[in-house]
Amino acid sequence: MTSDETRDGVPLTNLDQPLFDGADATKRDLVDYLDAVRDRIIPVLRDLPLSVIRVRPGQPAFMQKNVPKYAPSWVRTVSVWAETSRRQVSYALCNDRRTLLWFANQRAVEYHPALLRGDHLVLDLDPPAGEPFTLAVRAAQLVRQAGAAAGLSGAVKTSGAKGLHVFFPLEPGSSMDDLAAATRALAARAERIDPELGTTAFIREDREGKVFLDSTRAGGATIAAAYSPRVRPCAPVSFPVAWDDLDRVTPADFTIKTAVGLLGDRDPWAELMPEPQPLPADLVEEGHTIPVARVQAMHEGKRRKRLTDSDAGS
Repeated sequence: MTSDETRDGVPLTNLDQPLFDGADATKRDLVDYLDAVRDRIIPVLRDLPLSVIRVRPGQPAFMQKNVPKYAPSWVRTVSVWAETSRRQVSYALCNDRRTLLWFANQRAVEYHPALLRGDHLVLDLDPPAGEPFTLAVRAAQLVRQAGAAAGLSGAVKTSGAKGLHVFFPLEPGSSMDDLAAATRALAARAERIDPELGTTAFIREDREGKVFLDSTRAGGATIAAAYSPRVRPCAPVSFPVAWDDLDRVTPADFTIKTAVGLLGDRDPWAELMPEPQPLPADLVEEGHTIPVARVQAMHEGKRRKRLTDSDAGS
């Protein structure tokens, strides 16, 4: 069997090469998986600036934002101003099968769309290294409880790494500032339910072994898409899970080799997502009183450095 072929007019090469160290999969497995879930992953990528994480043989994985100059002319792009690098970045829009196949042939394993639509409130739950997945599950239930108290219903998926992502669909029309504020408030409310389990502390050293309730996934931040593979051992994928099933799964259950069989012809991310809801005004109001996590962490880091420098000089 040849290791090269063409699908939808896209040349696919070196398909039988190992995907990456520890993947237990080939490039063909990646291409076959993404092609099989294309009708489910493309809707969550469509029209959103896309960053991907690629792997090349013998090299560390790297994130690609700018579309390379050798990209085919039919790969649609959008130019976005990047405040951190102070430049325009040309992002790809993965809106069709051949664009997805082209990315797969580029060994793009992970797919991270920017959250620019403003139609979801998103929390990323990150348990401490070495802690069991059940800790993230308990934290997700905190977020679900806080959301329900605010009048919101959400859906949950594995991150494909060691955590979970909780999405609350919203009616369109909220500003990014209000959405970011509401996300901070929801994380703070979840933390207040059980401060021994969850924390909003942005500085890692301050988390004390708790699950980080990351409220920074708003206003152009990116997150691994539903069904996206991850550069992790055995190539797991970010997979939707019903709330009642969370206690019975682990992230390792869902890989590029197992996920298609588990999905069948279903799209559980679309099926499990509630109808869009109004953004609660009290969440927005409370959130605007909470400092932006990254900004607060930056100021705190500078304050601690000044104290350290002062102690060293005394």
